[in-house]
Amino acid sequence: MSQPILHPFEVPPAEGEAIEVADGILWIRLPLPMALDHVNIYALRDGDGWCIVDTGYHSKRGVELWERLCAGVLEGRPINRVFLTHHHPDHVGMVGWLQTVKGAELWTSRTAWLLSRMLTLDTQEIWPPETLAFYKGAGMDADLYEARRASRPFNYSDIVYPMPLGFRQVNEQEVITIGDRDWIVRMGDGHAPEQATLWCEADNIVIAGDQILPRISPNIGVYPTQPMADPLSEWLTSCEKFAKVANEDQLVLGGHKLPFTGLPTRLRQLIDNHHGALKRLQSHLETPRTAVGCFDNLFKRKIGEGEYGLAMVEAIAHLNHLLLQEKVMRTMDADGVWQWQSV
Repeated sequence: MSQPILHPFEVPPAEGEAIEVADGILWIRLPLPMALDHVNIYALRDGDGWCIVDTGYHSKRGVELWERLCAGVLEGRPINRVFLTHHHPDHVGMVGWLQTVKGAELWTSRTAWLLSRMLTLDTQEIWPPETLAFYKGAGMDADLYEARRASRPFNYSDIVYPMPLGFRQVNEQEVITIGDRDWIVRMGDGHAPEQATLWCEADNIVIAGDQILPRISPNIGVYPTQPMADPLSEWLTSCEKFAKVANEDQLVLGGHKLPFTGLPTRLRQLIDNHHGALKRLQSHLETPRTAVGCFDNLFKRKIGEGEYGLAMVEAIAHLNHLLLQEKVMRTMDADGVWQWQSV
């Protein structure tokens, strides 16, 4: 019988504070201005200083919080390096600041670094036509589409500090030493390409980034940069890979929510949840629908404006997965909107 998912630490650290979740590993939580209102970062003792895993958004408040952390719970010790799990801005936002201001060395996957640096340099003052076509093709609500079209696009560099040249690449199955622990690097895909996770087998600790989360499923999305991608297939493959090395006692430190044990159970829940959603969606598409028209079926709740974008890209990910398996087809209507239907 699989063991239940348990949370050894039921109350998160207060802002500017830390909880030691294992010897020499501090759990710190930083605020985010969205429905998912926090990101977890971890400080690992590393010789005379620290290795920081992920960093939160860059903002004036973010800088103030990091200065407070450095002087407080990090005891004024140097930040020797930053380990970046993946390129999303709530994880990479302050990496460049820690490199430039605090002298940290960046360790991450090649893909995470390339995407992070590319996106910080890609600034748009008006929406690219391919992005607007992508939104229209998904069936975005007309009022929301017009509001977005009339506004300045969100730019990655709005919340990500400029990243200097230079990083240390980490690779699948590489063993890296941080402090007194050896960690195996295992890459996951789907939520973000080549997301680096860390596994300490001696102490049964997994630093999972957003690849494996409790209570919520990582967002699996398709974007205008690769509109025919199938990240869901990549993510399911990663989950099956991780299931082979998971055990009940591992303490999983994720990028959001609470640390937990019961990793085999959680991986099976995540896998089964998406297979169930795909089966449900295929039946739902007996009548032609847009990607946005699949929200209620996929998410089983009302999607507000704050979650709309993430819901849309995740709906497209599920539809693309079924399309590439030849279980659904799509046709574009006269308004430039894709209509999806079961085969």
